[in-house]
Amino acid sequence: MFKKVKRYLRDPYYSFGNLFLEKCPNLMPDKWFLQIIYRAYMGKELNLEEPKNFNEKLNWLKLYDRKTLYTTLVDKLAVKDYVANKIGAEYIIPTLKVYDSAEGIIIEDLPEQFVLKCNHDSGSFIICKDKGSFDLEAAKQKLTACLKQNFYLLAREWPYKNVPRKIFAERYMSDSSQKDILTCCKFFCFNGEPKIFQLTDKSDDIFENFYDLDGNLLDLSLGYRRDETRQLPKLFGEMLSLTKELLKDINAPHIRVDLYEIGGKIYFGEFTFFNWGGFNSFEDEHWNDLLGSWINLKQK
Repeated sequence: MFKKVKRYLRDPYYSFGNLFLEKCPNLMPDKWFLQIIYRAYMGKELNLEEPKNFNEKLNWLKLYDRKTLYTTLVDKLAVKDYVANKIGAEYIIPTLKVYDSAEGIIIEDLPEQFVLKCNHDSGSFIICKDKGSFDLEAAKQKLTACLKQNFYLLAREWPYKNVPRKIFAERYMSDSSQKDILTCCKFFCFNGEPKIFQLTDKSDDIFENFYDLDGNLLDLSLGYRRDETRQLPKLFGEMLSLTKELLKDINAPHIRVDLYEIGGKIYFGEFTFFNWGGFNSFEDEHWNDLLGSWINLKQK
């Protein structure tokens, strides 16, 4: 707490940025908003006139690369149909129910294990492994709050702005060989080509390994620990091929494609246009510059 107070006193941009983000995020044009928030959180000015590094270019793309398709790709429901049409329905985690509000959730209509999510944001998922002990009312309260949130306003990630908000139940996916921890392969793609990928998992002790496409571990880090004991997914080659197939008609300067390997099968996770909202904390700024050099804004 003391460190946070010191930061507020020492850096007026940080103080104003936090206050602005919390109290009035919708009162300023996107460009001004991003300039203020970038200065507050990154401690430097946002160069939008001649963006060079990864973070600068991601924020530039928020403002100037606005294709209608992007809204479909970030909609966690609509994207399932898009991906199924591109690579096949067998790569899609099944949707169980769709709701306009949390009040429509009837626990008896769902299997013993399931996942509840909103389709328009990030991080709103709720896992049920046992209906007998599941706190449905708490889940409804959280999902109702998430449903009201305009995710676009938080960091001006434009594709989320017009997503029609829904709640949906999805099949609970587990991998007994990894004690139910799902490992995700995230391909960072630039102007239609995957360049590097991140291996991570959903657990309390999260790790992140970055590799080149030949599987060589890189010294790239965004602040989490590396785990050099990790093996690449057995189906990595197929994952890479599927990623390339998905990229064919998207034509985005940058997009991240997330795929899971679960029980010997591949499942689509999501598309992400702005990794960490364009506020990535690189331990080595070399990577911020290198990844930025891979984004060709002239081909957008």
